[in-house]
Amino acid sequence: MKELEEKLQYHFKEPRYLKTALTHSSYANEFHVPGGSNERLEFLGDSILGAVVADYLYREFPKLPEGELTKKRAALVCEKACCGFSQKIGVGDYLLLSHGEQNSGGRSRSSILADAFESITAAIYLDGGIQAARTFVLRYVLPLLHDAKPKTLKDYKTALQEIVQKNPEDHLEYVLTGESGPDHEKHFVVEVRLDGNAVGKGGGRSKKEAEQQAAREALKLMGY
Repeated sequence: MKELEEKLQYHFKEPRYLKTALTHSSYANEFHVPGGSNERLEFLGDSILGAVVADYLYREFPKLPEGELTKKRAALVCEKACCGFSQKIGVGDYLLLSHGEQNSGGRSRSSILADAFESITAAIYLDGGIQAARTFVLRYVLPLLHDAKPKTLKDYKTALQEIVQKNPEDHLEYVLTGESGPDHEKHFVVEVRLDGNAVGKGGGRSKKEAEQQAAREALKLMGY
């Protein structure tokens, strides 16, 4: 645990919090762990992570409207992001998993690593308070927010779809909102909507080009 604490850059006064944060439900069930799994910590950590990121975005981007702030936050706290944070720390090496979960690749499973990051966030909060949790979270969130540069992509639609499909409950659609000009020089305007909310708008001489530009704008908004 000391080695992991060095990586986390946080030393626990109550190491039991960290141990629980690393205890997957499969392990807790198989070995009848008295303290249970990290599921309750995951619940708490999800809220803390969201609150810390929302607070930062609110203060740092005073001109952004609510909808854009929401989408930025979603991109920073989604499963893909949290899994990436855990991978940087090497959390998978320290997880307590059942034999079955371990043998089926649980240490590298995206959902398990993402949940573990949320659980560790909650563990740090319970052990050291909100400021300690904030410092921990922003250490990983800020590089993703500020250092990510728009990628040169031929297919922005595919890139956006790959990001969104990490959360199966999300629905992405492209809606034609405008069309002008003569037949030989048409101009189309398309909105890309995530769960009914517009997250990007683009224009072009064809619907496909307009959709690509809308997806490009959405990717920029999400920090990609």
